[in-house]
Amino acid sequence: MSDENTPSRPVTARSWLREHSELGVCVMLLVLGVLVLTDALTMSVDITQRGPVGPRTVPVVVGIGLLAVAVLLAVDVLRGGRGEAEGGEDVDLDEPADWRTVALLTGVFLAFAVLIGPLGFPISGALLFWGSAYALGSRHHDRDPLIAAGLSLMTYFVFDNLLGVPLPGGPLMGVL
Repeated sequence: MSDENTPSRPVTARSWLREHSELGVCVMLLVLGVLVLTDALTMSVDITQRGPVGPRTVPVVVGIGLLAVAVLLAVDVLRGGRGEAEGGEDVDLDEPADWRTVALLTGVFLAFAVLIGPLGFPISGALLFWGSAYALGSRHHDRDPLIAAGLSLMTYFVFDNLLGVPLPGGPLMGVL
């Protein structure tokens, strides 16, 4: 209900975009759908393929689905539909983001990506698990490195030996 005495704020491009921020998701879905369709339709298919269902079928269906969802979401947003704000149980939406934790986690993931080649998964994975626990607030300096090392070794063993997914062993390759 608007009061005739209340001055209305002019609609600027910035305020309109802020009110329709879900259109960013529509654009992302549209671009992703086009990429999936382009990749699926330019895929080389073996001539010996039999039957109507081939390797292009699922990507084409997914690409068309992404485009349809993008269009339907855009229509909904332009008609005034809005997503509900996050209503987490233990999340205070009025508090600012914890950029220190985000920076620490980003540093840990980047260090893992750089170190996995020379140090191998067991060592760099242990640093990843320990660094993530530290960034998220764990301060048990005596047991966290041990848990991280055990978790990393167990993950390496499961992927490398049981699942057949080769992970770099690094200097521990001969030992493990």
